[in-house]
Amino acid sequence: MTTITFLGGADTVTGSRFLVRSNGSSTLVDCGLFQGPRRVRKLNWKDPFYEAGLPGCVLLTHAHIDHTGYLPRLVGTHGYQGPVRATRATTDLLSVMLPDSGRIQEEDAEYANKKGYSRHKPALPLYTEADALEALKLMRPVEYHDWVDVPVGRARFSFAGHILGSSHITLETDGSRITFSGDVGRWDIPVLKDPQPPQDADLLLIESTYGGRSHQDPTADANEMMAQVFDKIAGTDGVLVIPAFSIGRTQEILYRIRELEEAGRIPSLPVYLDSPMAIDATEMYARHHEEHDMEMKALEQSGSSPLRPRQLQFTHSIEESKRLNSMRGPMVIISASGMATAGRVPHHLKRRLPYPENIVAFVGYQAEGTPGRKLLDGVDRIRIHGKDINVRAEVTRLEAYSAHADEDELVRWVAEAQPKQIVLVHGEDKGREAMAERFRDEFGIEAHLPKRGETLDVG
Repeated sequence: MTTITFLGGADTVTGSRFLVRSNGSSTLVDCGLFQGPRRVRKLNWKDPFYEAGLPGCVLLTHAHIDHTGYLPRLVGTHGYQGPVRATRATTDLLSVMLPDSGRIQEEDAEYANKKGYSRHKPALPLYTEADALEALKLMRPVEYHDWVDVPVGRARFSFAGHILGSSHITLETDGSRITFSGDVGRWDIPVLKDPQPPQDADLLLIESTYGGRSHQDPTADANEMMAQVFDKIAGTDGVLVIPAFSIGRTQEILYRIRELEEAGRIPSLPVYLDSPMAIDATEMYARHHEEHDMEMKALEQSGSSPLRPRQLQFTHSIEESKRLNSMRGPMVIISASGMATAGRVPHHLKRRLPYPENIVAFVGYQAEGTPGRKLLDGVDRIRIHGKDINVRAEVTRLEAYSAHADEDELVRWVAEAQPKQIVLVHGEDKGREAMAERFRDEFGIEAHLPKRGETLDVG
């Protein structure tokens, strides 16, 4: 008998963790952090393995923190010492992301204690940089399409097209074939190859982040939206702040700014990439040629630097980041985190939100309860680092920028697989319900919407 326990990513978008058990063995697919409102983040402090014990192996679909960020705590607090399997590009990205996440945890706790705004006395990090470094010692890279042995059977990683190194994972166990979508990417998006569809899945666990929603044209609209905000900032002393996930979204933004500059559609402005992790990740994107699409490869072969706008500047240190807050525009700051929950971007928002000449442009999904969602919902004031900040800057969403497949694209991705069962995860309830109705109409399959903590029998 094989079972799947939904430890996270079931009735939330974040915290993806799926525990597969079969014949006395177990494998954890994804090991993500919960993000969003406090009631959701508090789940990170609970032991998710209170009944099942530690897994025998961890498989990671991709490097985003909501799929990997719990790993240092699993190692540092719970004592996990088994292998962690992921693609080579994901392994490379995590060598930067996990220590950076640990540092941010420590810095945020230190800052909260210094300013006295935490409810906890003292505020503590969920895990440390040292925990992250220990976790990295357990990484065991795999190649795309190769079957690898895992405690419950065998697993195969295939291109997902979401970010560098992203994959969907097919797990063969006890006579069943289970596919975990991870996050599904989009077709005809710059830099990366298109997602590969799943094949012959008995059970398909699929994300539903954009269930019930449709992106606009991914090329024309994305470029036009970016051109519009550049035109608004140009000729003023305003600052365009783009909170962007360090992995994936940042690289697409850089690609499109460079593309628009070369086409003469936007003025060349100073662009500051203010995230050490994003800087390192951008270099990794340039290095992993095996995942590039044809357009990216053609640009590289012509001698172009596809991810470098003309006035791109890197700010590595905290001191360099602080200096940006005393500078006047026009200029662009791209900084993490993408939902404005941590890292350097809250400091920039605190400085720029009170002034109407500035623009804050969100370029990705904003989870319920995050500062990004609150700003997009139109709040007049927002609390950052324990202080209420007036919101007078223009706040906008560049909707066409998304690394997640929308509802139509998810249907396209599933169509070739024709799975026997579908389970909808990694989505808010409204989105999952919309996807369930769509799959019922398209394929005649009743999709299951699990709750966190639920266990599903397979086969």
